[in-house]
Amino acid sequence: MLDDTGLVVAVEAALAAFLRSRTTDATAIDPAFADATDALVEFVLQGGKRIRPTFAWWGWRGAGGAVDSPEAVSVLRAVSALELIQACALIHDDLMDASATRRGRPTVHVEFARRHVTAGWTGQPARFGAAAAILLGDLALAWADDMLRAAGLPPSALLRAAPPWQAMRTEMLGGQYLDVLHQATGDTSTRAALQIDRYKTAAYTVERPLHLGAALADGRPELISAYRRFGADIGVAFQLRDDLLGVFGDPAVTGKPAGDDLREGKRTLLVAVAVERAEKRGQRAARDAVTAAVGDPNLDAAGVARIRDLLTDLGAVQTIEHRIAALTGSALDALSAVEIDEPAATELVALAELATRRRS
Repeated sequence: MLDDTGLVVAVEAALAAFLRSRTTDATAIDPAFADATDALVEFVLQGGKRIRPTFAWWGWRGAGGAVDSPEAVSVLRAVSALELIQACALIHDDLMDASATRRGRPTVHVEFARRHVTAGWTGQPARFGAAAAILLGDLALAWADDMLRAAGLPPSALLRAAPPWQAMRTEMLGGQYLDVLHQATGDTSTRAALQIDRYKTAAYTVERPLHLGAALADGRPELISAYRRFGADIGVAFQLRDDLLGVFGDPAVTGKPAGDDLREGKRTLLVAVAVERAEKRGQRAARDAVTAAVGDPNLDAAGVARIRDLLTDLGAVQTIEHRIAALTGSALDALSAVEIDEPAATELVALAELATRRRS
């Protein structure tokens, strides 16, 4: 029988079982393809906080889903599929950002470029790595749909799951495109940064997983509305914390080099606020230093330290911390306005705190 306290372990077991069946299918196509899918399986199972399935599960529990009910195992499989959408997003995002590491290990495109070099194949290793990452990310997205549909849910539950599932995928990809677009146009406005946070992160990290869980339980419209308000606010706060960690985090904890977000050119709210503050104060040198650092692949440790000081001196760090606190408060207000079954009500409050105060 399932147990709320063993949720992460249960999610990983569900993923492992599903992925085993898919790698068998891949072997039937060609051993080389199976070898490539093994890399995807390793990527999915090698780590991660399993935040999205966790929010979806507690969304289901809070809407009346019972852990000892016959459908609980099917719901677990369904919400575990969110990790495959996450894998798609991360693999493609790492490629677009030219990131070398993820969770302290080579990113997928880097790993496949290395395989190309080691094997002495023809052509350009980087292009091969990029192609492999695109295909494996696409495969993860396709397998997410397969896992949801094969979860064993009744047709009525699958029908209810369709709107949040469909909206989540479109919002995620839309947010990713806006991120790429704003990097290309050099848009450092707070509006652009919040738009990316809302759709690239909040929608598919918290808001839609909660919506999905509630839909699977046939939750009340007012509960779904409260979940979505809570999810949108906590999701943005989650991303703002990530932005701070991307510049100020400890690489030993985050698994990414310090300052990578700056080198990759991410147009975060942290950067947007700093630029806005510098312009209002007439501090052109500070503004130019921050904007020049964003997207500079050669930014060294001393350069990162200098930008950290500027972000702090301009008050951007304090502003983001205040925004995180305000968003967390408004999210918790949304939860308190509706009736949510226990222990989900308590657990969602704890998850909000965990998502916004984390160090990795």
